[in-house]
Amino acid sequence: MNDSPGWASPGSSPSGEPGRSDGPGAPQDAAPQNWSQQQPPAGQWQATGGRGVPPPPTGPVWGGPAPSGWQQPHWGAPPSPKPGVIPLRPLGMGEILDGAVSTMRAYWRTVLTISFAVSLLTQGAMLLVQGFMLDDSATINSLDEGADPSFGDVMNAVGGTLAAGGLALVITLLGSVIATAMLTMVISRAVLGHQVTLGEAWSDARHQLPRLFGLTLLLSLIGGGIIAIGIVPGVLVAVGGATAAGVGLAFLGGVVALGVVVWLMIRFSLASPALMLEKQGVLKSMARSVKLVRGSWWRILGIQLLTMILVYIVSSIIQIPFVVVGMVAGSDGLSAFASGNQAGLGWTYLIVIGIGAVIGSTITFPIQAGVTALLYMDQRIRREALDIELARAAGIPGHSDALGGAGAPGNSSATGS
Repeated sequence: MNDSPGWASPGSSPSGEPGRSDGPGAPQDAAPQNWSQQQPPAGQWQATGGRGVPPPPTGPVWGGPAPSGWQQPHWGAPPSPKPGVIPLRPLGMGEILDGAVSTMRAYWRTVLTISFAVSLLTQGAMLLVQGFMLDDSATINSLDEGADPSFGDVMNAVGGTLAAGGLALVITLLGSVIATAMLTMVISRAVLGHQVTLGEAWSDARHQLPRLFGLTLLLSLIGGGIIAIGIVPGVLVAVGGATAAGVGLAFLGGVVALGVVVWLMIRFSLASPALMLEKQGVLKSMARSVKLVRGSWWRILGIQLLTMILVYIVSSIIQIPFVVVGMVAGSDGLSAFASGNQAGLGWTYLIVIGIGAVIGSTITFPIQAGVTALLYMDQRIRREALDIELARAAGIPGHSDALGGAGAPGNSSATGS
């Protein structure tokens, strides 16, 4: 005989079991055999455990839905709400990557428009700079043509190359800042399940663009300065005559400096979303990033490194066919590429590989920005219970008691408090 109550309320007796009566006149308050004498009132009982418990009976037996007062059994914590692209709880690595891809799928018009425009701007600038370096005599490439270039020729070539490279760097940096800012705002709304247009993303992001540009430039200068400090002593030793010792010292200093740069960049890796979503200044956003990363440095490094590898693989798969077509279509074909004669490849090669770079960047920009923004939200969920504020902002039942306040839908403080 099964003593489990099943889905019948305690106090009732399943038909067909010996020693129990279902007929008229049977006492309704008598506890069945093998049951405790103290039972909760019928209609308010809730199952809280056990395996293999069937769902509540419905249909012809009951004549309708489950009886009043019945509650779904729970086997542990209830499932986390998911109003948008991620569940509102601490996230795993796969969920962060999936959230970035889901954002690109769900809001593809806005996301791909942003990333395509930025990719077209940056790759177009790189194309012009590379073409200028191929054709202009005031570049380092032109020194190969002269048997004995003068000091003035060398300085002129170096200056031309640095100017062209600096212009391309500034344009690329500006495009990256715009893409990061706008995509971060799209992702912040995608987490809540809110639709966002291109105009809304720009309106939310444009006020913070100068600060984000300053933050990106400052981090670049910090990284470059540390690398320079690491290798300059070795370069000076090599210039002084001890070439072998100088090269070894420069290599060692460069390795140490690179390690320091990686350590710092991971600590500051959440500064961009903190600046955008919390409306912070440059230094305060860097301090916020350090606080959020503390204790999770290795985890964030692993996720960012995996993202970089995936982005590189996806970008390579897209661009390799364009590189091959560009080499074949170039003025000197494969022979110029094999001989290292970049000038022989010409504009056709640059334009073809530029098209591939635009397509690749259009797809990879949202993944990179999405992972960084979701990492920031994940760290705040783990440390500051941001999931509660997000649930309120999304209007999830049971979390909407603060609607109209800081967590109201459409209020940016839900993600930026």
